[in-house]
Amino acid sequence: MLELRPNCEWCDKDLPPDTAEARICSYECTYCAECVEKVLRNVCPTCGGGFQPRPIRPRGAHRAGKTLGLGHQPASTVRVHSQWSAEQVADMSDRLAHIPPAER
Repeated sequence: MLELRPNCEWCDKDLPPDTAEARICSYECTYCAECVEKVLRNVCPTCGGGFQPRPIRPRGAHRAGKTLGLGHQPASTVRVHSQWSAEQVADMSDRLAHIPPAER
């Protein structure tokens, strides 16, 4: 199950569980769409992979007897911040942005 981190790891923008602005890599690094496009250039500074829109977890359970949805599995409240400097991010993006994510 996805952790649903509450913020952009670069600019610290709030990313509530129902936003369409959240982007994640395959390791769940979480950034806002603007930072992915303008700063990271669709290159995760941690793994070098690309980003996809983060799925939106339903608010409630839609199957009888199932404990699903935000009411049962809430989003994380632990804010995460990138461990990488602006120079490190720029270096990774410069090296990989021209290569499609599926070929990295």
